[in-house]
Amino acid sequence: MIIPVRCFSCGKAYLWERYLKLLEDGVAEGDAMDQLGCKRYCCRRMLMTHVDLIEKLLRYNPAERNRNIR
Repeated sequence: MIIPVRCFSCGKAYLWERYLKLLEDGVAEGDAMDQLGCKRYCCRRMLMTHVDLIEKLLRYNPAERNRNIR
């Protein structure tokens, strides 16, 4: 949900924004991670499997939902 800052396994920090920029530029996922110096399987897992849901969750407001029910 929240952008990963460090690998959960080894603690290496990496740059999520640079990774997304490379993907937007048309670089393949594996090549983008190689360019960032992400060689370990644990770090590659963190980048590849992250799903950024924070923007979707920010659209929901429980107070609005309760007001519409009444």
